[in-house]
Amino acid sequence: MTSSKRVLIVGGVAGGASCAARLRRLCETAEIVMFDRGPYVSFANCGLPYYVGNVIRNEAKLLVASADLFKSRFDIDVRTGHEVVAIDRKACAIAVRNLVTGEIRQERYDALVLSPGARAIRPDVPGVDLFGVFSVRTIPDSRRVREFIDEKSPKAAIVVGGGFIGLEMAENLVQRGMSVTVVEKADQVMPPLDFEMAAFVERRLRERGVAVRISDAVAGFAHSADGRIVTTTEKGARITGDLVVLAIGVRPETSLAVACGLEIGPTGGIAVDDCMRTSDLRIYAVGDAVETTDVVTGKKQIVPLAGPASRQGRVAAGAIAGREVRFRGAQATAVCGVLGLTVAATGASEKALVRAGIADYDRIYLHPGHHAGYYPGSKPIHMKVLYRRSDGRILGAQAIGEEGVERRIDVISTAIQLGATMHDLAEAELCYAPQYGAAKDPINLAGFIGENALSGDMPLARWEDVGAAFVLDVRDPGECAAGMLSGAVNIPLSELRGRLGELPKDRSIDVMCAAGQRAYYAVRLLRQHGLDARNLCGGWRTYEAMR
Repeated sequence: MTSSKRVLIVGGVAGGASCAARLRRLCETAEIVMFDRGPYVSFANCGLPYYVGNVIRNEAKLLVASADLFKSRFDIDVRTGHEVVAIDRKACAIAVRNLVTGEIRQERYDALVLSPGARAIRPDVPGVDLFGVFSVRTIPDSRRVREFIDEKSPKAAIVVGGGFIGLEMAENLVQRGMSVTVVEKADQVMPPLDFEMAAFVERRLRERGVAVRISDAVAGFAHSADGRIVTTTEKGARITGDLVVLAIGVRPETSLAVACGLEIGPTGGIAVDDCMRTSDLRIYAVGDAVETTDVVTGKKQIVPLAGPASRQGRVAAGAIAGREVRFRGAQATAVCGVLGLTVAATGASEKALVRAGIADYDRIYLHPGHHAGYYPGSKPIHMKVLYRRSDGRILGAQAIGEEGVERRIDVISTAIQLGATMHDLAEAELCYAPQYGAAKDPINLAGFIGENALSGDMPLARWEDVGAAFVLDVRDPGECAAGMLSGAVNIPLSELRGRLGELPKDRSIDVMCAAGQRAYYAVRLLRQHGLDARNLCGGWRTYEAMR
């Protein structure tokens, strides 16, 4: 970079702020100016639900870096309250409006970085702009919700949207003493997860008193005679509450890019290459506004997460500074807390693989304890791992539980990044002390199950095909009394060797137990006796979630 190079950055938060700071570390002589129409250039977006819930009490804690800090530490000129209203690509200039004075001035650039983020989706329904209907995307948004709660003392809240942000909001409104109803258009909460995994989350919500309406969409809002908010749904439900939080999701903020003729990708995000360059090589884009490549499926996607945005900012800074850098894509690793549960995922879900037309995959389920069972307090982790059938390469994972969930997903996330297989999970050497894990960690167990399936030692049966084969339940009779598959035959594992004559020799046998381990033992026994046995992986716990 030359000393005269002028770099303008539109928008802060994770992508723009990371780009600015990284660029200064790479080049001391460039002039760097960052514009943001809001009052804060870098704040913790992900902390907003917890500010509403009073878990974070001091608003200042949400501020990651101030304009003064950027100036004093990095000599970066930050102009908050300034909205970029146009880009003149031919002149290499932007038009910026001072939101206090209304003045518009031109600013020249040698390189321009767009980090405009995303805007909250507000449904086009009657009453969406009523007092008491909120979106939470910025600190001022969350401040308004807090002030409403403090002044009105609401007793009931309606959260529209059952994704990550919606359920974080639901948890925090419960924390503030409200009864909460979640309305979700999809047929499950947590739409990024596969249906059977999301079922564990829905169960927890209902157990903790949160009402859940799935497969239903909001049709409108109206004030009742006593000033409350009546939410109507497309299926005719009427839900009365004191406030509504819209958490339907976000759309890339691409208006500037569209207006100046930059290419927009098929997902609706700004198209960029792996150096974060747009279709105009002087203009870069990062963060929630861009589309990126899914490292598992190869498809384009929008990933509105702080981690990828921050890494994209670093890549853009490196490219502007002349470094050989590339953004490898994203695998949408995410985690969320829901009323004592931790919900985490990485890589592709099964439905994402199906959408992408990928058929070369298989899946396993397991429900291990988060640490050694003999040490007090072991909590189950419900896990699903997807892998390529042809070579065992890991494609994705989802996990839900009260303890140890995010640690396991982080390990699998790294494994996906390195192109690891289920065999690598089996060989993973992880920390072990009884209060932290087990000699056979859940990561190892997942690898063992995958290895057994890949080698043919334990063929897998699919739950959606159950009933086509003879179903053998090897649980003890007391367990079966609490619930059993229709048509299944119960022979406890301890009696199986002596009762092999009761099993058909001319049919496949699908074997199940509580969570999968005893079924594995039974499959090995039966196959060595010449029977075509397969494991209904994950056992009764998985079946209950799928129902």
